[in-house]
Amino acid sequence: MRVGLVCAHAGSSRHAEGPPVGTHEHVARVAGELAGRGHDVRVYERRDDPALPASVEIDGYRVERVPVGPARPTVTADLVPHVPEFGRWLADRWAGEWTPEVVHGHYWIGGLAAAHAVRETDIPVVQTFHSLGVEQRRHLGREYDGPGERIPLERALTRAVDVAVAQCTDEVDELTRMGLQRSSVAMVPTGVDVERFHPDGEAAPRDQRARILSVGGLSPGHGQDDLIRAMRLVGDAELVIAGGPPADQLATHAEARRLRELAERAGVADQVTLVGAVPHDQLATWYRSADVVACTPHYSAAGRVSLEAMACGVPVVGYAVGGIADAVVDEVTGRLVPPGDVRTLGMTLRRLLADNAGRFAYGHAAVDRVRCSYTWERTAGALERLYERVVGRRTPVEVPDTVPVDVEAEPPAGRDAAVTVEVETPVTGTTTGPVGV
Repeated sequence: MRVGLVCAHAGSSRHAEGPPVGTHEHVARVAGELAGRGHDVRVYERRDDPALPASVEIDGYRVERVPVGPARPTVTADLVPHVPEFGRWLADRWAGEWTPEVVHGHYWIGGLAAAHAVRETDIPVVQTFHSLGVEQRRHLGREYDGPGERIPLERALTRAVDVAVAQCTDEVDELTRMGLQRSSVAMVPTGVDVERFHPDGEAAPRDQRARILSVGGLSPGHGQDDLIRAMRLVGDAELVIAGGPPADQLATHAEARRLRELAERAGVADQVTLVGAVPHDQLATWYRSADVVACTPHYSAAGRVSLEAMACGVPVVGYAVGGIADAVVDEVTGRLVPPGDVRTLGMTLRRLLADNAGRFAYGHAAVDRVRCSYTWERTAGALERLYERVVGRRTPVEVPDTVPVDVEAEPPAGRDAAVTVEVETPVTGTTTGPVGV
């Protein structure tokens, strides 16, 4: 099968700078697994550095760098005006000697470009959002800083694709609330590299105190402030926060300074350590050094940190949100607590740190759960079966370049309708961001 994976951001092929992470890791690992199964896979990402080659072969698949937008790293909001150009480039490319049988868009920008590219063809589109703006706005509140046009464009995109892939149960529910029929939503959780994340191996140095580890970027949405407040109830233990800028930049990083000041006010400064960014290929040593990994983001569709910790045999105490709520089986592989409930979080951590047998049992069950349900092989296999189902289901439709629609309207009964959304952007004024079949 010929498979095109569209990830409008650059980064899926940057192996020279270390392994890709997050969405980029997801795309790279799925591409490699599918190629290993004999499929002809091509990944399309934006070319943000003119010094990079236009295409490169990696792990059996080809990465093509699309020359649209500024030739430098940029934020998502600045990419929106370039979506039509990205889509036209893909359409021209696919009109040549290599045409995908199925296209899979990743993140909302990649999905918009993919849907634009195939709107007058019979090529089916599968879409993984990785996160939804409406969910982030709900959970982050005032901290949400996504582009203003993201949410209406995501809603329009759900009407233009054949199948939307959700990574957790919460996301399935959200997509159906956005108008998708349940039969058009497939749940395929993300995967974990069990060759890298496993219980056996080196552990990062530590002292004699029990260690709670938190991994993630430094932002209010990751809930490190809740953990710091909870430490007042935990007792004699250390909280290690891994993530954010490099260690030598923490002193000038606004959120790092806020967290340290919070620890001072809470009287737990001697129990809280910020270590800064940790390379992804070294994270397993930090997981193995912990007695418990705390996952307290306000929302996480994939639940990646909880899965990596579980793969290393470490019990997880996490907020019952998104992918964490699916991954962690309460009282089997760890504990789930209500999001934002600092007292319950602190007391749960305290009890688990005092329960050596419980932690051992949770950790053992966690490894089994990840190896059975969350490997990249399993993720790619589920996507392979999904692609086989959707190939050949579409019929081509003629779609004009600009058809403004009310993004709040009910989705059309059929799935051959096309949607084009006009959005105001500060860069170009009225920009037509088309999404269609």
